[in-house]
Amino acid sequence: MSAITSEKKKLSYFREVQNELKKVTWTAKGELLFCTKAVIFSTIFFGFSIYVVDLGIRGILDLASNFVRMIFG
Repeated sequence: MSAITSEKKKLSYFREVQNELKKVTWTAKGELLFCTKAVIFSTIFFGFSIYVVDLGIRGILDLASNFVRMIFG
């Protein structure tokens, strides 16, 4: 394969990519910012919720452990 054929294929590929990118419907900046904020807020909220539930479960298990130690020594 010659260098010219290779260059033509590369150029053709990039032209096709450029044509396809023109067909893409891009998200508006405002919508993108809103969705980004929603994802960040959701991540923090659910992370904190899981932390609180974990603390609760750990507390219940500690109480159960202390209760078993109190009964069986």
